[in-house]
Amino acid sequence: MKYYLSVLGLLLFLSSCETFSPKELEEYELLDGPIEGLSLEESRRFVKGDAAFDDDIFTVENGLGPIFNGTSCISCHAGEGKGHPFVSFIRFGQHDETGNHYLDQGGPQLQDKAIPGYEPEKLPEGAPHATFLAPAVTGLGYLDAVTDEYLLALEEEQSESQDGIQGKVHWTTIPDYVTPREGAISKEGKYISRFGKKASVYDLLHQTVFAYNEDMGITSYYDPYDTYSGDKMEPEIDRQTISEVVFYLKTLKAPVPRNQDDPKVIAGKNTFESIQCATCHKPTMETGYSPINVLSYQTFHPYTDLLLHDLGSELDDGYTEGHAKSSEWRTAPLWGLGLSKDSQGGKYYLMHDGRANSIEEAILLHGGEAADSRYMYQNLSTAEKEELQLFLESL
Repeated sequence: MKYYLSVLGLLLFLSSCETFSPKELEEYELLDGPIEGLSLEESRRFVKGDAAFDDDIFTVENGLGPIFNGTSCISCHAGEGKGHPFVSFIRFGQHDETGNHYLDQGGPQLQDKAIPGYEPEKLPEGAPHATFLAPAVTGLGYLDAVTDEYLLALEEEQSESQDGIQGKVHWTTIPDYVTPREGAISKEGKYISRFGKKASVYDLLHQTVFAYNEDMGITSYYDPYDTYSGDKMEPEIDRQTISEVVFYLKTLKAPVPRNQDDPKVIAGKNTFESIQCATCHKPTMETGYSPINVLSYQTFHPYTDLLLHDLGSELDDGYTEGHAKSSEWRTAPLWGLGLSKDSQGGKYYLMHDGRANSIEEAILLHGGEAADSRYMYQNLSTAEKEELQLFLESL
């Protein structure tokens, strides 16, 4: 009798574990994971980069600081998704023809934390600044592989339109350690950048090196200068790890859209296009050649044009970056939007600084070139707005 009671107890226990254990997420519910089709060697590099991105935590002993914003990559990019306001950061300084005037006062990024014995930075009085949330990092390899020629064609196409939308590429001076991508087009010594809130970052090596140095105070072969003292230091992270993290970022899969056959989602997509959101949040783009075979000559769906647009006074923080004006922002990719809450604690924090707590709030903050689209949105019926939201959350 005791044997049967024990068996019954075990079955009940296993049943309860199944009931209360966390549900295993489906592939389309995750932002993490590699692009399909990587070779065995590429898969190994992906795993190593994944480990460095997710598991490497910096301390005083292995180079953290002395001033910093975070102690690891994953601390700002939870689940490879959008950041939470708790880990927001501030960029400051004004750009004009003579450059950022605050580089000798800690610019361009405010490090608001410090290791023992040091003081975190304080924002210089009167310094123009903006608060940023970390972006999702999935699908970046596709964006990186879009050709300059393709982006210039988009700029030309918009310049000829009559709808008031005039996106432009961002020509910037790139760091010495960055090699222009194949087929790069230059203009007066400048190249077309595409990453960052104002498209001021050229490629994923540029972004990764900058993040290690400015976010965590980690010097590297590429940028050996200490953020606190400005002195040249021995590298605190090796070139191989940097390379593996860059490869990881290039080969993270694109977000997987959901519920695409739902009639309401389809109706919402039609509305999205009818109110001209798709002009800037371009549904489809194409890559050119990439040394990573699975990224070469691919069609993908990021819902961005990677161009700068003037979004008006509502989003003018008075801060510029590169040659982007204070009211100009790169079109944010919308893919993965519906999964944003998963990395943001169950609540939306949208736009560059998280000021919008809903998709509707984000839409209503669009002014400038997007003012007509905002007006058309405001005149939609309640049902059309709900369908539009369902579509956006399906991406």
